[in-house]
Amino acid sequence: MIEAKNVNFYYGDFHALKNISMEIEPNTVTAFIGPSGCGKSTFLRLFNRMNDLIDNTCMTGTCIVDGTDIYQKSIQVDELRKKVGMVFQKPNPFPKSIFENVAYGLRVNHIGNKSYMIRRVEESLRAAALWDEVKDKLKKSAFELSGGQQQRLCIARALAVSPSVLLMDEPASALDPISTSKIEDLIYSLKKDYTIVIVTHNMQQAARVSGKTGFFMQGELIEYDDTKKIFLNPEKEQTQNYITGRFG
Repeated sequence: MIEAKNVNFYYGDFHALKNISMEIEPNTVTAFIGPSGCGKSTFLRLFNRMNDLIDNTCMTGTCIVDGTDIYQKSIQVDELRKKVGMVFQKPNPFPKSIFENVAYGLRVNHIGNKSYMIRRVEESLRAAALWDEVKDKLKKSAFELSGGQQQRLCIARALAVSPSVLLMDEPASALDPISTSKIEDLIYSLKKDYTIVIVTHNMQQAARVSGKTGFFMQGELIEYDDTKKIFLNPEKEQTQNYITGRFG
């Protein structure tokens, strides 16, 4: 379970998120849509505290992951980020081999058991639908992979440390249609084991992969409901105008 209660967020004096409350059920795919600059990526990054890395920001309200308020002073952010993985818009493999990219999180967490590491790398690459494509070239550089393969490698890297939540910020926006389709199929298959939250500008993508959709505009959560309802019968006029392309 992920929950936000009365969340406000500020970049300096700019009020970027305005009193947002939301509950996200486990083992679901939830999409955040809305025009550029509406706050959807800022809201996504709250759940693994990536916004902490930005100077002069402030958050009020409560963010809960698996029953824990993740902004308590006692929270170890590194531990939180093991539980809440992140995949970014542009594939960002490390300048290492395919194997070492996936094993990186295990090494950082001082998991030195070689047989476990080998097994976990294979499990993660299989979960990311990449194993069959790379099993014979694990020692090759990750940069030799295509863009779509690199993004699936980044997903495998996030999965290797056994998170419960996977955050994806426009994970297919830099990819070609075939690679995008593979990422969407992957998202759909992963939801049985993970809670997935995806930010996307592609409304068709949101309709294809998600069970629930939140529509953001100017820092506010305008509407949050089943994806079918958002796209076919939204309650708010602003949502209807965005879905039908009247703005955004």
